[in-house]
Formats: sequence, C-alpha cells, structure tokens
Amino acid sequence: MFRTIRGKFVVGFFVIFGLSFVVLNVTLKEVIRTSNQKIITSDLIGLKNNGNVYVRQAFLINHFTNNNLYFGQMAEEMVDDLHRATSSEVAAYTVDGILLYASDEEAFAGRAADDLKQALLGKTAYTITYKGSTGSVYFAYPVVVDGVKVGILRYAEDFSPLYAQSGRILNVVFEVALAIFAAAFLFSYLLSRHITIPLTKLTRASTEVIGGNLNVRSGIRRKDEIGRLAANFNEMIGRISSQIATIGHDRDRLKQLNEQEKRFFDNVTHELKTPLTSILGYAEMIRENGTSDPAFFDKGMNHIVDESRRLHGMVLNLLEVSRRKADQGELEIVEAGAILRDVCDAMDIRAKRYKKRIVLAAADGLFVLGQGDRLRQLFINLLDNAIKYSSPRSEIAVLAAADPAAGIVRFEFANPGETLRPDELAAVFEPFYSGDRRYKEEGSVGLGLSIVKSIVDDHGGSIRIDAEAQRTIVRVELPSEGREAGSV
Repeated sequence: MFRTIRGKFVVGFFVIFGLSFVVLNVTLKEVIRTSNQKIITSDLIGLKNNGNVYVRQAFLINHFTNNNLYFGQMAEEMVDDLHRATSSEVAAYTVDGILLYASDEEAFAGRAADDLKQALLGKTAYTITYKGSTGSVYFAYPVVVDGVKVGILRYAEDFSPLYAQSGRILNVVFEVALAIFAAAFLFSYLLSRHITIPLTKLTRASTEVIGGNLNVRSGIRRKDEIGRLAANFNEMIGRISSQIATIGHDRDRLKQLNEQEKRFFDNVTHELKTPLTSILGYAEMIRENGTSDPAFFDKGMNHIVDESRRLHGMVLNLLEVSRRKADQGELEIVEAGAILRDVCDAMDIRAKRYKKRIVLAAADGLFVLGQGDRLRQLFINLLDNAIKYSSPRSEIAVLAAADPAAGIVRFEFANPGETLRPDELAAVFEPFYSGDRRYKEEGSVGLGLSIVKSIVDDHGGSIRIDAEAQRTIVRVELPSEGREAGSV
C-alpha cells in the first residue's frame, strides 16, 4: 500500500487529520478545564468575601471580642445563615480543625480534607472532585478578625451543572470534529483517486510501450496538468511510431539498394566476363594456329571485333550510368522538336531494316532547358527499344507537343507488340534488368532504359511506361523553356 501514490495519500491524510483531531480534543479539554477552574475560583472568592463580611458584622453587632470562644457560640447561627445565603453546605471548625457545626454533616463526612489541612496552616485552599458530568468543590479558609484567627469556615458546593455543560460541549465538539474528519478524509480519498487513477493509466500505458506496443494511448481527457501530460504522452508515442516507421522504411529501402547494388555488380561482372572470355579464347586459338586455317582465322577475328565493339558499347553505357551522380554541365535552351525529327530520320533507316516504319507528329517550337546531346541520346534509346520490341511490319508512333498550362513538353513513343507485366514495368528502369528473357535482344545488357531514366531525371522531368491494348507506350515529360529543371 505504501508503494503506491494513492496509499501514501490516504495514509498521509489519515495521519494529518488524526493528529489534528487528537490535538483539537486535548486543547479543547484543557481550555474548558481552565475556564471551569476560573469560574470555580471566582465563585469561591465570592463565598469567602461574603463569609468574612458576615462574621465581621456579627462580631460588631454582638460586641464580641476577637477570640475563638465567641466564634464557637455563634457557629450554629452563622452556618445556617450562610447556608441560606449561598445555597451551599457550610461547616464551622475550631482553629484546631474540630467540627463545631455543619448544615449537613454527611456532606463533609468521609471526604478528602486536603483543603481543611491547608486552612489549619492559615491558607485558603479548595479541592475539586469530579467524575463524568458530576463535580463538587470543598473550600476552606481561616476566619481572621482583627488579625487573629478565630476559626475555620468550610464550604461544599455542587458544580455538576457546570461539568455537565462542559461535557455536552466536549461531546458536541467531538462529534462535529469527527464529522469534519470523516468528510475531509473522504474528500482526500476521492482527491487522491482523482489524481492517481490517470497516473496509474499512464504507468500501465508506458509499461506496454516498454513491451513494444506502440498502438496504446492513454485515453485521458482532462484540462489540467495531468491532461496535458497525457496529451504529451500520446503525442510522444505518435512521434515514436512515426520515427520507427520512417526508420523501418529507410531500412527496407537501404536493404533494397544493397540488393540492387549487389545485383548490379553481379550483372556487370557477368556481362563483362562473357565477351572477355570469348575474345581471350579466340585470341589464344589464333595465336596457336596462326593463319593456317583462313576460315577459322576470319571467323575468330570477326568474333573478336564484334565482341570488342560490344564490350566498348557496354563500357560507354556504364560510364553514362555513372554520370548521373556527376556534374552534368550547363543547361541551355534547345529545340527538342528539331532534335526528335533529326533522330527519327536517322533511325528510320534502322526501322526499315526490320521492315517497320516510324510515324512522327511533332509540333514546332518545342523549346526545353537541357543538353542537346543527351536529349538526342534519350530519343535514340527510346526509338531503338521501340524498333527492337515492336511487332513485325508495325508502325511506331512518335508524338511531341507542348502543354503551356502545365509548363511542360510531352513526348510519346508507342509501339505494338507483346507487353510486359505490371511488376516488370515497374522494374525496367533498373540497371541490368533483364525481365523475361524472351523479350531481351541478343547482346543487350539492360542499361538502355536505366540511361534514359537518368537523362530524364537530370532534366527535371518524368518518365513512365504503360501497357495498353497490346501496345507499349513510353511517356516523357520535360520542363519547357520557362521552367527550371528539377522543379517538377
């Protein structure tokens, strides 16, 4: 219990209110006792003054001398008169403590006589006896006439009403204090619950977070400090979840990049090793056989030349891919439409070799901010792919038009033929991507579209490939003359 805040609250409030309750009762009892003592003392002083006045007057009226003999003679009359005047029991004693007369001897018989002993010594004294709501006082003092002690007067007075009233006051105060204590304790308990219950919820929620559950929320809706703490807790967990999700995404992306890098290295190794192995094999055989076999010599030399050209083209392509991270030089305003028409004229000869035809529809004034030689390479690679992978005797449609509202120039290269699956379309721009080997041209290393993508990215444009009704359409968008590259 003491390990929880609620338990500490309850025990703390109980101790505080308990001590306050005890101190209040003790203090109140002491105050009432002191007050009662003052009242009794004041009343006894009045009795003593009245008694002295009565005795002095009696001695003066009867012309008694100041000795104890006459005090004894007037004791009975004096006691009765004082009894009637004070409504108290009165007794007269000699200077030696011998009872002369008492209004009620039983009231003085068998009672404590400490006050009488003090009176015999010439002192005024009283003894208070009380139990519960009843109380009585015995009061004794020496009677002195003209400086001579002539006797002792003793009073027995009932102060039960005073003590009964004090008892009632104490009971009322006790009950009121107890009610206040109970109400305060209940309030403190409810207050502790109001404070500790949300803290307990936050503790449980934080424990679940430690266990890995980041979907937990406090669910506390309050406008005080605890409510703000709960809101901050929820926001903190939300940010942690977001950061973990970002880290997870970056981790997956890094893993993917590492896999791509490994695949790129493996493909480069394979693609470079194949022509080098073939070249080395034919070169060794030619060195051994010389020109003794003219047919084999011509075949080997032709193969070495073809593979060397293929290897040269592959190296150039690899260098082009690596240029994506390098400085690409200054951009200038070029007329992309003119470059495209020139490329289409040049590639039309290659298309006719495959019994295919290029149909161009390009507007005039298609100015873009870029590099002419790289745009030419972009168009050559796209047309080369369209020629290689289109159906026999087909038409390759090339469109080019400006979109002033969007600030771009659009290019489309469409060729009929077998299309790639959606998952293959999303991966064709990766270096050395081969996809289905049925659609890969002999000698291709899969770098053409990767180069195309790097050129488009460097010009701040976008490219995508769609498959529609047995047609493959490549769509390229480049910023027009009025827009800076990289703003798309």
